[in-house]
Amino acid sequence: MIGRRFLALALASLLAACASPVTVKTDFDVKTDFGALRSYSWIAEPAGDPALVPQSVIQGIDTRLQARGWKRVADGEVHVAAHVTTRDGQTFNNFYSGIGHDLRWLGVSGARDSVTMSVDNYRAGTLVVDMFDAKSRRAIWRGSAEGVLPDDPSRLDATVQRTLDRLFADFPPGAPKR
Repeated sequence: MIGRRFLALALASLLAACASPVTVKTDFDVKTDFGALRSYSWIAEPAGDPALVPQSVIQGIDTRLQARGWKRVADGEVHVAAHVTTRDGQTFNNFYSGIGHDLRWLGVSGARDSVTMSVDNYRAGTLVVDMFDAKSRRAIWRGSAEGVLPDDPSRLDATVQRTLDRLFADFPPGAPKR
């Protein structure tokens, strides 16, 4: 009985350790005075996998830019583009029991050496948001986020919104912290 509890605890710890947090990265042109910019326009609707709710991405980005005083107009000072991709992946897990060890100390009597393999399927997503100076057409800001998407479709929008919160947490660059 103790052996089963130990195995269950070890499995739970392993799965918790394998949980994939969202990785967020941003970069910007240090020569750009983001404080002087007040308007933006989309140069293209988000391209990519429709499973990542592109309309939700557009609205989420609009909300965050407008909360920082930017206004969406037909031809803004900054042009915004977003791209969404997904990929399927697998994680292979091996669980060893008794490999060259006496398991009696765990309360497992007569245990044999064994290896159990499991496969976890997942879908990973990547969101890239680019901003360009409308006059010079040079890139001034890029934010990217990637991570494992939730299995439950009803949690997808909440995941996208939390990711956008993190992506725009320090936007605009050089502004006082909120």
